Amino acid sequence: MKYTSEMEKGMTQSRHINYEEYGRKLEKRLEVEKQREEEYRAAKVLSSEIDSQLPK
Repeated sequence: MKYTSEMEKGMTQSRHINYEEYGRKLEKRLEVEKQREEEYRAAKVLSSEIDSQLPK
């Protein structure tokens, strides 16, 4: 997969891992994907809470 310097910078800042290591080590990739899944679920709950508080 081709990736840009912006993608590399984002991955390094948010996950403290670079794309080369992410691609090489299954253990690291699984850890990153688990973190992403947890963040997705938390954002979904937050979004649902905000939507429920909006006037209809």
